[in-house]
Amino acid sequence: MRPVKMTPAHQTENLAELVCSNTFKSVEPLHAHGLLKAEMRLLGSIVLEAADVARIPGGSALAVDRVVFAKGLEARVSGHGNITIVRGEITDLPSPAIIATGPLTSDALAQAIAARLGVESLAFFDAIAPIVSADSLDFSRLFKASRYGKGGGDDYWNAPFSQQEYESFVSALITGEQYVPGHEWDNVSYFEGCLPVEEMAQRGMETLRFGPMKPIGLPDPRTGREAYAVVQLRQEDRAAQMWNLVGFQTRLKTGAQQRIFRTIPGLEQAEFLRFGSIHRNSYLNAPQALSPHLAAKDDARLLFAGQLTGVEGYTESAATGLMAGINLARLLAGEEPLLPPPTTMLGSLYRYLRETDAKRFQPMNANFGLMEPLANAPKDKFKKKEALAERAMKAMGDFADQLGVEINA
Repeated sequence: MRPVKMTPAHQTENLAELVCSNTFKSVEPLHAHGLLKAEMRLLGSIVLEAADVARIPGGSALAVDRVVFAKGLEARVSGHGNITIVRGEITDLPSPAIIATGPLTSDALAQAIAARLGVESLAFFDAIAPIVSADSLDFSRLFKASRYGKGGGDDYWNAPFSQQEYESFVSALITGEQYVPGHEWDNVSYFEGCLPVEEMAQRGMETLRFGPMKPIGLPDPRTGREAYAVVQLRQEDRAAQMWNLVGFQTRLKTGAQQRIFRTIPGLEQAEFLRFGSIHRNSYLNAPQALSPHLAAKDDARLLFAGQLTGVEGYTESAATGLMAGINLARLLAGEEPLLPPPTTMLGSLYRYLRETDAKRFQPMNANFGLMEPLANAPKDKFKKKEALAERAMKAMGDFADQLGVEINA
């Protein structure tokens, strides 16, 4: 819609303007984002082709010159014989179509989406707690229990704190470096039900002990007593590879999150699969509102893509756009839509978007914790990722062959 109607964050009228970071993250195949990019290349991603042309030094990260990238991708779109660019605000949902308006969807279009899919399907506030890898936890320092033995009785891993550990932890939260909103669109009025953990810490030394770190009903089976405070870890996936820090949505910078949250007993070597955040972010409750190929449930040719679907990050957004384009082309040709194999990083993201409990759905970025476990996984973390990546690339190669994708030289 730009420049006819601008957003609070964009500065130019260019397609593909990068508002936040200028990096698509790692290109290493043993990194989740690197594997996802390798899979996208097998499917012929022109976004990555444009990024390669605009690449600037960034170590193992695919960093780009923002202006060169945006202009290069716009040139590819505007120069295509079958594409006409029409600039203006869309206020209804046509079909067939791919809706890929991101977290800065205009108010009018957001209202149209909510009316079409159901008001409860669209969220405008993103309160996310960190997720850590099970492989990185020291379980000898944790104990399993559910509060008052509810549910399965031992559904959570619990990290116990002494009084001294707790007070040091709260002090670190209060002084931790936070993100400062840089744009009007990033200003939020916090809901009391999802306050940043550091905001709760500011309200008094005991606040967290009566909130997400409440030890009541959680006796440590090793001592028979309740700890002074606890951090609870909740299972995020069926294979128990990912664990969520319950109630720890945060505005702390990622470096501060790593430093402070690794002082939690048992998390000293924690690998963060997703960092916490809290900000404005329009996104759909995909498992509730969309079909497996991310279309309206009553119209297979009305597809959604990008961050609006509940994926996080440039690469993930581009990947869902790539699949949306492939599937809409198939539907228009009278063919059925296809899903990437679940053993691939892209297929794992699609599985997350369709199978997560709709009541607890939150946006997610690519990470190895999403992937289907190996039958006989190596104990060595490096070799495990190597095996997962090898399996994923074989499966995506077969999928690309099935689609008849021709990769440009």
